[in-house]
Amino acid sequence: MTIRVLHVASELYPLLKTGGLADVTAALPAALIEQGADARLLLPGFPPVAAGLEDLRPVARIERSFGAPEATLELGRLPGSDLSVYMIRADAFYARAGNPYLDDEHVPYGDNAQRFALLGWTAAQLAGRLDPAWAPAIVQAHDWHAGLAPAYLRAAQREHGAPLAHVRSIFTIHNLAYQGIFPAQQFDGLGLPHDFLHMHGVEFYGQLSFLKAGLFYADKITTVSPTYAREIQTVAQGGGLEGLLRERTHDLVGILNGVDYQVWNPAGDAAIAAKYSATRMSGKLRCKSALQTRMNLAVKHDALVFGVVSRLTEQKGLDLLLAAVPDLVARGGQLVVLGTGDPSLEQGYARAARQHPESVAVELGFDETLAHEIVAGADVMAVPSRFEPCGLTQLYALAYGALPLVHCVGGLADTVVDATLENLAEDLATGFVFTRFEPDALTAAIRRAFALHARSRDWRETRARAMRQDFGWAASAQRYMALYRELAG
Repeated sequence: MTIRVLHVASELYPLLKTGGLADVTAALPAALIEQGADARLLLPGFPPVAAGLEDLRPVARIERSFGAPEATLELGRLPGSDLSVYMIRADAFYARAGNPYLDDEHVPYGDNAQRFALLGWTAAQLAGRLDPAWAPAIVQAHDWHAGLAPAYLRAAQREHGAPLAHVRSIFTIHNLAYQGIFPAQQFDGLGLPHDFLHMHGVEFYGQLSFLKAGLFYADKITTVSPTYAREIQTVAQGGGLEGLLRERTHDLVGILNGVDYQVWNPAGDAAIAAKYSATRMSGKLRCKSALQTRMNLAVKHDALVFGVVSRLTEQKGLDLLLAAVPDLVARGGQLVVLGTGDPSLEQGYARAARQHPESVAVELGFDETLAHEIVAGADVMAVPSRFEPCGLTQLYALAYGALPLVHCVGGLADTVVDATLENLAEDLATGFVFTRFEPDALTAAIRRAFALHARSRDWRETRARAMRQDFGWAASAQRYMALYRELAG
């Protein structure tokens, strides 16, 4: 029997991307289809989604619109793929230019609770055959935007019983730090049973939490790496939800995100200056020179180039890295930064670039092509995050032979092996890992990168080993399929 799975999310690469979630929602359903699942996706009709989907056609009118004058369900296809995508067309909610969550002042939209309640409600309606031709057996909701989907499904099962009794839900945490919190007085407009507004429900310290709704009402909870699954059950990383997560520890599974090697592969990447592979590395040097030229750095083959492609936030540990820039430059290294975020960090990195114009270059914003050029041209990719649910940058870096320098947390701990003498001797090392989140620990890891780079044979072997790592989606998809079969009984 083919398992029908509906993924519910707010982003999809390449149509709309603000972070790694979009990469996952593009790659995971495709990998599940290859494993024999019938996987589809449900998205809000943001402008890039409405413009980017092919063969869109109306399926049904959505009866409850949460204040939007009209809401309809449409079905289309992601171009160049077999992925069927449902889209909610509610222009009053979604047809807004710019960021899908924030207004021009970078303030969350005042009606976000209604906008994303509509997403969760529609998912539950799809489980109840809103589309007469297709209904899921599993609803997998991604992050807080889809957090109400398991709650609406539970409410519908309680009200209607048998028709929905077989449908199961999964809530996937991509980042527990974003919880979708709203004032409690908005609860009445959500159309949930009154007893759901409870500490054993959607209530969170006197407010509503869409993320908590997903955690409480889903049949299973997954997150994006095994280590992060353990970390979020602690006070330090639980975000106030560690008690609930510990209660549900037997329903919580860490499944590592994967990489789409059709998009991230230096042997076939059209965005980079020269293609290369683990056995033919000459192109990487050309990519390095091209990056140095593009970013107006001194073109030095022997300079150790560190790359950063990231949101510029303290969560990403970029305050720690900024403090290490003088030491990095003094050792002859170079740093290329692409990202946007906290104004103080943007200003700090811009100041470092002015102080060291031949060694530090910063581009504020996001540019997918430049992201590929940095990963291809860098010798080391720095991902010094305070916490990191999975992280994709370090996985891209491994594939491109840019050795990851990471803090030992979450998915970073699960995917990068430190270049200690023991790990080098046993052919295990793939990067540089520091355990204490302190300036001297990061600086010591940077020094180890310079030391390994000076031993050219060890460097080449470590780089080749990194490029041979396989973090493709197939293994992750197999684990999800096993979870679906367990839930489907």
